Amino acid sequence: MTIALIADDAKKELMIQFCIAYCGILSRHSLCATGSTGKLVADATGLPINCFLSGSQGGDEQIAARISCNEIDMVLFFRDPNSSVQHEINELNLLRLCDVQRIPLATNLATAEMLIHGLERGDLDWRELVHNR
Repeated sequence: MTIALIADDAKKELMIQFCIAYCGILSRHSLCATGSTGKLVADATGLPINCFLSGSQGGDEQIAARISCNEIDMVLFFRDPNSSVQHEINELNLLRLCDVQRIPLATNLATAEMLIHGLERGDLDWRELVHNR
């Protein structure tokens, strides 16, 4: 499974801590991320991460394009609800694409933990999910 990691600036530390906590599970999957989030997580965990551009330089759009091409199976996007709306159009497009392509999406820690625990337990038949897209 390919999992995309994205975190607003105010949520990067939370993403790092999440990835440290769930490193064992994440290590069994392919990871990609926006530039600075990916570098920070890779440095903290040692996980191999395919880093795209930073979000402000188009990394969100690169991930969105891969969602459109069925190359991403899950998105963990830790959003800051108090941040400016500077990149909101790109974020909304990414969220819409996850809905259209039926990609599991977490935008906060609680939902991310539920998805990761479900992935670990095999509660969801991911191959069936991907096949039916």
